[in-house]
Amino acid sequence: MNFTLQIWRQDYPGDSGRYETVEVTDIDAEASFLEMLDQVNESRIAGGGDAVAFDSDCREGICGACSLMIDGLPHGPQQVTTCQTYMRDFRDGQTIRVEPFRNNAFPVLRDLVTDRSALDRIVESGGFISTTTGPQPEPNSMPVSPETQKTAMDAAICIGCGACVAACPNGAAMLFTGAKVTHLNVLPQGQAERGTRVRSMVHQMDAEGFGGCTNFGECSLACPQEISIDVIGTLNREYRRAVREEKKATKKMVAQ
Repeated sequence: MNFTLQIWRQDYPGDSGRYETVEVTDIDAEASFLEMLDQVNESRIAGGGDAVAFDSDCREGICGACSLMIDGLPHGPQQVTTCQTYMRDFRDGQTIRVEPFRNNAFPVLRDLVTDRSALDRIVESGGFISTTTGPQPEPNSMPVSPETQKTAMDAAICIGCGACVAACPNGAAMLFTGAKVTHLNVLPQGQAERGTRVRSMVHQMDAEGFGGCTNFGECSLACPQEISIDVIGTLNREYRRAVREEKKATKKMVAQ
């Protein structure tokens, strides 16, 4: 298969950048999109050119590192990660535009590589459960219903790729943050920090410069893990609950 690639090239953060047209030939239809880019780079290096920078790690749809915007779609035409997008998903001779994820919170470092550590900082702000060292309670002493377990696990499968942010017209990170909050706040182990967790994560999300959610729904449609938009509703409810409890606690302290 043959393709014409319009690849975003950017030499350093803050560079204005430009599109570069690259012709690729004799690509196996069963090659993944990243394997095709590997071939492009091998050819460019052999010809004395510079390689196109892009992220990848596991190449098994697990890590979320391979985040590319392909023809305006996060990860490409299928609801999978970029490494699971295959060249058979495109027409022979097609022109394909390849870009980094576009969001103010995801600055471009070089070419197709973006800094998505803003998502890490959201998790660091509250995506954990504190516990003491030493002997712990018997796990079966805190039973979890099948419904709760399913809700938690359906949210926990988020791989943090950022496709939801790239797909959102507002550049919101509500699906990501909602998944992280839902995962921990519905479990009994997460109840002690339930209120502080959601407040901290929402405040960090806003501080990173992500946009607000207006329920377009593109985030869920682009998510390679098919996380439901329901987690955004859970996030909103948990945040309102936490704010109410904080106000009640403040009034009680003032009254005393």
